[in-house]
Amino acid sequence: MALNFNQYATEGNTFLKEYTKEMNLGKDRNKAGRILAAILHSLRDIISTEESLQFIAQLPMFLKAVYVNGWTLRGKKKLKIKHMADFLDLVRKHDGPSAINDFEYSDEVAEQYIDTTFIYLRKYISLGEMEDIRDGLPKDLKSMIYSNIMF
Repeated sequence: MALNFNQYATEGNTFLKEYTKEMNLGKDRNKAGRILAAILHSLRDIISTEESLQFIAQLPMFLKAVYVNGWTLRGKKKLKIKHMADFLDLVRKHDGPSAINDFEYSDEVAEQYIDTTFIYLRKYISLGEMEDIRDGLPKDLKSMIYSNIMF
């Protein structure tokens, strides 16, 4: 099987363009990319390694690259998140200094971005896998994902 990196880049750019539009970010693909990465990396931190591997097996190559970027498995345990506020804090932490601009100090904006991201992920992830992931999440986040997994 030959690797076609141009195809991956094209698919990734198409996805990011649509995702940016859906997030109402104008043409700010950099912001959309940071938000996507922060949400995926936060999800990665709170689900098991086994669940992460099952999850990324279903992602297209361009999203796999975002998910695994900077991922270290050695000596890392999944984080225990009990409330949506904790998950929002984790997302902001992964976004770094840009979080102030990207999430506008608003939990409502952050929750909307997370909601939209899970809707988009549902295009690639099976219902069963989304349910498996949802089952290990905090109650608030679980209900958000539940409303989107049937999409």
